[in-house]
Amino acid sequence: MENKIINKKSPNQKTILGHPVGLFILFFTELWERFSYYGMRAILVLYLVSATNTKNPGLGWENKDAISLYGWYTMFVYLATIPGGLLADKILGQRKSVMLGGFLLVFGHSILAIEAMWAFYSGLVFIVLGVGCLKGNISTMVGGLYKKGENDRRDLGFYIFYMGINIGAASAALLVGYVGETIGWHYGFGLAGLGMALGQLVYWRGQKFISHVGNIVEDNKVRNNSKINLLSDIFKKTNSIIGFSVMVILSLAIYYVFGAWDYALLLFGLAFAVGIAIVIYNDGDSIEKDRILVTYLAFLIVIVFWGAFEQAGGLMNVYAKQKTDLSLFGLFDVPASWFQSVNAIFIIIFATLVGSFWVWWKNKGNEYSSIFKMAIGVIIMGWGFFFMSIASSEVVYDTNSIITQKSAMYWLVFAYLFHTLGELCASPVALSFITKLSPSRWAAFMMGAYFAATGLGNKVAGLIGENASNIGDFWTFTGIGIFCSVFGLLVILIIKPLKRLVHEAE
Repeated sequence: MENKIINKKSPNQKTILGHPVGLFILFFTELWERFSYYGMRAILVLYLVSATNTKNPGLGWENKDAISLYGWYTMFVYLATIPGGLLADKILGQRKSVMLGGFLLVFGHSILAIEAMWAFYSGLVFIVLGVGCLKGNISTMVGGLYKKGENDRRDLGFYIFYMGINIGAASAALLVGYVGETIGWHYGFGLAGLGMALGQLVYWRGQKFISHVGNIVEDNKVRNNSKINLLSDIFKKTNSIIGFSVMVILSLAIYYVFGAWDYALLLFGLAFAVGIAIVIYNDGDSIEKDRILVTYLAFLIVIVFWGAFEQAGGLMNVYAKQKTDLSLFGLFDVPASWFQSVNAIFIIIFATLVGSFWVWWKNKGNEYSSIFKMAIGVIIMGWGFFFMSIASSEVVYDTNSIITQKSAMYWLVFAYLFHTLGELCASPVALSFITKLSPSRWAAFMMGAYFAATGLGNKVAGLIGENASNIGDFWTFTGIGIFCSVFGLLVILIIKPLKRLVHEAE
C-alpha cells in the first residue's frame, strides 16, 4: 500500500476575488515567512563584513568569506526542500510539513537574536531545516487549490501568491534592515523571527480553509511500478547508475585535483540527487517522461537565473555598502540593506502589468509557453547587470587602492528594475509550470527539486561573488550580462521541440 498526496473536495467553497479563501491563508503565511527570510538575507552579509570595533559591531569577515558563507547558506536553504518534499510526499503530507517548518523557523530566528557564535550557526541550521519543510510544500498547496484545466486561474493565483512573497520581502528589507544596521544586528534577527511567528499564527488559525489540500492518505490505486525506493533504485538501471557514477567521478576529480573537499562533498551529494532524478524519470509512462525532461531543463534555467539574480544578497549588497554613494541629497545616508527592498517594491508595482502584458501577447497569437517566458526573463534580468558595469566604471581608486569616488545609487535601482522585470517573467511562471508537468505522486518532491535548483543557483551566485575581487567588478557584471543573454537566446531556439514534449499540459 502506497502513500499519496491528495487534495480532497473542499468543504468550504468561499472565495475572495474569485479565488479560494485558502489562497489568502497561504498568501499571508508565505508573506510572513518571506519577511523573516528576506529580513535575515538583507543584513546577513552586512553583519559578517562589518568591523568589530564600531558602535554596531559585526564579525569583521573579509568580503569573499562573507559571500562564500552566504552562498552556502542560501544553497542549503533551498536544497533542504528535497527532503522536505519527500517528508510531505511519504509521511506527513504538505499541510503538516508546512506547520513543522514554521515552528523550526520561529525557533531558528529566535536563537539568532542571541549574541553568541553557537547561536549564530545553530540558528542558521534551524532556518535551513524550517525552509526545507515549508517552502516547496506551501507552493505545491497553492497549485492544489485549483482544479485540473484551470490553468489561467491557477497562473493568476500564483501571481497573487507571489505578491505576498514580495510584500514580505519589501517590508523586511526596510524594517529589519533599518533595525539591524542602525540599532543592532541581533535586534534585526529577532524582528525577523517575530514576523515568522505571525505567519505561523495565520497558518494555524486558517486551517479550516486549507484542510482539503495537501493531505496524505493510503491509496491502493497507485500503480505498482511507482512503489520504488528512491535510493536503492539508483543502482537498478543503467541510466541512473551512469548518472550517479559520472557525478561521483567529478567529485573525486575536484578533491584530488583541486583539494576542494567542500565542493567535492557537494558534488557527491548531487550524485544522489541526479540518480534520484533519473529514477523518477524511469517511473513515468511515455508522456510523463517527456514532461519530466522538460521540467529538468526548466531546472537548468532556474539555476542560471538565480545564479545571476542572487548577486543581490551577496556581491551587490556589499557593493551598495562599500562602493555606492549612499548620501541622499546630503541629508540622509540610505542604509545599504534598503536596496534589498527595491526588487520587491518593483514587483508589487509591475506584477499586474507584466501579467497583463503576457495575456495581451498571447491574444496577439505570439509565443506564450512557460519556457519561452522563462528564457525572456533570463535575458532581461541579464541586461540589468550592464547597469552595474556602468556603475563599477564610475568608482575611482587612489594609488593605495582606497576608494576616492563612489558610484551613484541610481545604477543599482536601474539594475534591480531589470532584474525585477526578468523575475516577473520567469519565477512565478516556473512555479506554476512545475505543478502542471509533475506527476501527482511526485508533486511535492518535484517542487522541492525546483527550489533545490534555486539553491544551486544561489551557490553559483556565491561562487561568482567571492571571486569578483580577482576578476574585477566590471568584468564580473559584464560577463554575467553577456552569458544570460546568450543562454536565453539558445533556449528560445529550441522552444518548438520542447513544446511538443509537454503534450499540451499548458
